Amino acid sequence: MTFSRSSSITFFILALFAVLINPAISSRASSFIKPPRRSSIASYCESWRLAAETNNAGTWKVVPSQCENYVKNYINGGQFDKDYDVVASYAIAYAKTVKLGRDGKDAWVFDIDETLLSNIEYYKAHGYGSQPYDNTLFNEWVVKGTAPGFDASLRLYKALKKLGFTIILLTGRDESQRSITEKNLRDVGYFGWNRLLLRGKNDQGKAATQYKSEQRSKVVKEGYKIHGNTGDQWSDLQGFAVAARSFKVPNPMYYIP
Repeated sequence: MTFSRSSSITFFILALFAVLINPAISSRASSFIKPPRRSSIASYCESWRLAAETNNAGTWKVVPSQCENYVKNYINGGQFDKDYDVVASYAIAYAKTVKLGRDGKDAWVFDIDETLLSNIEYYKAHGYGSQPYDNTLFNEWVVKGTAPGFDASLRLYKALKKLGFTIILLTGRDESQRSITEKNLRDVGYFGWNRLLLRGKNDQGKAATQYKSEQRSKVVKEGYKIHGNTGDQWSDLQGFAVAARSFKVPNPMYYIP
């Protein structure tokens, strides 16, 4: 069969359109960019992590299978801790420039999971994020209440308390997990927060960005000034009623929109 130049172009456009409008095809096409032929897996995974951390990768559900060992080595090899420590240092340096009032309304918001508490032990058993998220299994881990803290986050938290900031904890965990979450936080060294905000019945099903923005908005309406916000997800930091400065800590294991 013979095709003219115009019919070939038309066929290409129709084929491309079919890919774009087909969710099954387009989602697979946009999930991960394939590594260049001459690129090593380590080099590709390092670039992928940068894209994921800077939110250039967009929405993604699992760590690329070829990057599981890379993420494992990044988490356990010391670089993760160094990266988090640098973020904490920048946050403390900024906090020292803020002029606090005497009304107790100068606030700093913290996320909890992968920000104050580490779930790395859980993710070690689930491919460092290369396996699909299982809400049931993760909540079984949460209620054990054994998650350790991060050295860098403890340093930042204590420095902010010493400077006089009011600490507000804002998490995607459910209200039913309040007691175990509070105990876990205290067990690893966090004390003296102003309030702990968790998902209630009316928050179920909301995207993290919407839910956290709404909670921050309520805080602002009470007269608080949110000078800083620290979280491992962009959805912890973006939306509305955002902080004057936001500090994204490293987490290449999962993405929450």
